[in-house]
Amino acid sequence: MYLYLGQNVVVPKKSVIGVFDLDNTSSSRITRDFLKKAEQAGQVTDVSGSLPKAFVITEIRGKQTVYLCQLNASTLLKRWENRNYNEIFE
Repeated sequence: MYLYLGQNVVVPKKSVIGVFDLDNTSSSRITRDFLKKAEQAGQVTDVSGSLPKAFVITEIRGKQTVYLCQLNASTLLKRWENRNYNEIFE
């Protein structure tokens, strides 16, 4: 199964490490440092098309990627849990 992140980007659900709300987590210095290091390492992919609201961390074949998404973390989590939505991407 897959998770749609926006801008025609889907990732395998088994590769998702975490889904995070950008507003709530970016107040932490640790999160800001993590995102800065990921960007410097070329691991950040912006699929927001505008102001990002969430970020999703994935790992595929040992490569970590951070996706900046236009969707709220709660919307992504609802898609994760929605059985009808998941059947579309099976």
